[in-house]
Amino acid sequence: MKANVDTVLLGSKVVLVPYRSEHVPKYHEWMLNEELRMLTASEPLSLEEEYEMQQKWQVDEDKLTFIILSREPGVLADDAGKVLPTNERLAKLPMVGDVNIFMYGTIPSQEQSSSVALTDEEEEEGFYAEVEIMIAEPSFRRKGLAIEALQLMLGYTTGYPEAFSTQFPSSSPHNLPTSPLNISPRYLVTRINDTNHASIRLFEKLGFQITKRVEVFHEIEMRYQQPIPNGHKCTIE
Repeated sequence: MKANVDTVLLGSKVVLVPYRSEHVPKYHEWMLNEELRMLTASEPLSLEEEYEMQQKWQVDEDKLTFIILSREPGVLADDAGKVLPTNERLAKLPMVGDVNIFMYGTIPSQEQSSSVALTDEEEEEGFYAEVEIMIAEPSFRRKGLAIEALQLMLGYTTGYPEAFSTQFPSSSPHNLPTSPLNISPRYLVTRINDTNHASIRLFEKLGFQITKRVEVFHEIEMRYQQPIPNGHKCTIE
C-alpha cells in the first residue's frame, strides 16, 4: 500500500517497516517452509515471483503490510523525530515476521461506521478488514513481539491505539503517526485455525471474540467486540 511506503512504527520490542525489496530474500526463505505456507495459506513461489508479489503489494490499495523487526537495545534510541525505512540502523535489526491487513469491499462512510452494531447481513456482505500476523522465526516466538506488533498495526490502522493497549499500560505510549485509513475497530476480523489456541488467546487479549465457527475448514472467525467511545472518529475524512 502506498499509504505506508515511508512509515516506520516504533515499539519497545519491535519495529514495523514497509515490505521492501531488500526483505524479499528472507521472506522467500520463510515461504520454503511447508508449515509456514500452510499456516499462512500461501502458495510456493520462485524468488522472481516473490519480487513481483512485493512490487504488487506495494501499490495495492487493499493491502497494508509491515515487516516485523525485533528491536534491540540501543538501536534507534537516539534517533529524534521520524524514522524512515531507509535508515541504515534498521538493517541491523533481525527480520522476524510480518503483519497484514487485507481490506474487502468499500470502506464505509462515517455515518455507517457510527452505528451501534453490525447486522448479520453487514457481517456477511459489508466491508471488513482481515488481520493476519506471522512470527516466522521460532526463536522470537512467545516473547511478546506478536502482541506489540498487533497493537502498533491496529492502532495505526484505526487511529485509535487506546482500543488495543488498555490491558497493557506499559505498551501504550506509542507515538504513532496519523492514520491514513481510520478504519473503525468494529470492522476488524481475523480467521484462525481452531486448534491454534495461542493465536486465539492473543486476539482475545486485544479485544476480539469468537463470532463464528466454520467446521468444514476447522476455522474460527473473531471480531473486535469492545465498546468504542462516542465521538471517536474511525473513518476516512
